[in-house]
Amino acid sequence: MFAIIQAVGWPIWPLLLASVIAVALIIERSFSLRRARIVPEGLLQNVLKDVHQHEVSAEMIERIDAHSPLGRVLAAGLRNVRSSREVMKESIEETGRAVVHELERYLTTLGTIASISPLLGLFGTIVGMIDIFASQGVSGANPAQLAQGISIALYTTGLGLIIAIPAMIFWRHFRALIDSFVIDMEQQAIKLVEVAHGDRH
Repeated sequence: MFAIIQAVGWPIWPLLLASVIAVALIIERSFSLRRARIVPEGLLQNVLKDVHQHEVSAEMIERIDAHSPLGRVLAAGLRNVRSSREVMKESIEETGRAVVHELERYLTTLGTIASISPLLGLFGTIVGMIDIFASQGVSGANPAQLAQGISIALYTTGLGLIIAIPAMIFWRHFRALIDSFVIDMEQQAIKLVEVAHGDRH
């Protein structure tokens, strides 16, 4: 690997930086966007049981709020449980938007890396082509400079694609995962509103 870096030179550094950032973001989001952490199983049932058995208290709301992102959404509804259905739904929607914004953290950066990596590879290709043309002197081609130009052109293009393909796959995967979490949270929040206002049991 070090030999490749030496052979290519400075055009490979932006690509290496992009690859390190992409790997770090993929690991971080894979850890953060686990279903058990975002929409824990059984949380709504526990909340509804607490609501039926006890009076909704500030302590209960704080405990649910600190539990998980779904807990934050449900806690927003519980804070307005004595208000009208519309007020309760609005508070849930506002908190839901903030939760989704947090879930989407770093995804823009990952998507940007997926988009610009091939362009950085293309930039390296152009730098390599310039070196190739520069190696053509009056007395013929300079073999060392010609090899350097070919190395830059091929390695940067390949590395740009190697970075972009997994980054795009994971970006799309995380987007789909967040969409499924949002639908799940919406359904559970609607059930909480309906139970709180006596439409369901």
